[in-house]
Amino acid sequence: MEQAPGSPQEPREARGGNGSPDGGAVAPGCYRHPDRSTGITCTRCERPICPECMVSASVGFHCPECVRGGSGTGHAPGANRPRTVAGGTLTADPRLLTKILIGVNVAVFVAAMVVGDRFVNALDLVGWAFDPGALHVVGVAHGEWYRLVTAMFLHQQVMHIGFNMLSLWWLGPPLEAALGRVRFLALYFLAGLGGSALSYLLAAQNQPSLGASGAIFGLLGATAVLLRRLNYDMKPVLILLGLNLAFTFLWPNIAWQAHVGGLVMGAGVTYAMVHAPRGRRTLVQAGACVVALLVIVAVVWFRTSQLTG
Repeated sequence: MEQAPGSPQEPREARGGNGSPDGGAVAPGCYRHPDRSTGITCTRCERPICPECMVSASVGFHCPECVRGGSGTGHAPGANRPRTVAGGTLTADPRLLTKILIGVNVAVFVAAMVVGDRFVNALDLVGWAFDPGALHVVGVAHGEWYRLVTAMFLHQQVMHIGFNMLSLWWLGPPLEAALGRVRFLALYFLAGLGGSALSYLLAAQNQPSLGASGAIFGLLGATAVLLRRLNYDMKPVLILLGLNLAFTFLWPNIAWQAHVGGLVMGAGVTYAMVHAPRGRRTLVQAGACVVALLVIVAVVWFRTSQLTG
């Protein structure tokens, strides 16, 4: 991709990492997190840094120590405020939103176990209305749009929520650190809504759909895009993605539509976030999120018109 004048250059690879002159040397670990291999170095001190530590600069990326040490450059206070690779503000706890999302999912799961089917029926993408002598489907097509969101947090089986929350704990913190909290939260909800919308569009009208899997697949797609942007080794995430897609289509009773919708939405939104030009980064990122939301609304409106027209 061509760069506009003044935009940040592509991050440099660490010496001895992938693409270095000596070939297949293993990438070094981040100097603050030695267990995290990385191909990126600080453009000032050339120490290896991971996505959580890298601070976007006018040229490449800086480590936190170099940013703090460069406060006396004559800029106004806050002008050189540390930023993530996507332009977000660095935070002391890059796992905060991930932990909150896991807490919300677990709380909803416990409520579903305590209250029972009435609770699930009210929050699932598809519900059932019990009239005297009749049983009929209710849901988004009947004006209950909130189900597109509530279904993202609803689980019924321990294995289902366990797998999803383990994936969220593994994928969430690196993305939250690399994107920043606001962008990460936008990614999570847009991916989840994208999964709900595609399931609503393509699945049978009476097919239930619930779980955080759409959002999780969105985070998986986002991880692939971020690793590609940082020139990291893509093989592990591609293998994981392939296994999850195979599981999606081969295992019975899985709403593959939610997985695919979340994956596509998550990858698309993240691509816009990490490739936005630095001078117009916030505008491009906000615009991409608005467009993604409008696409979701259009899909839901189209399906609703089919079912009620």
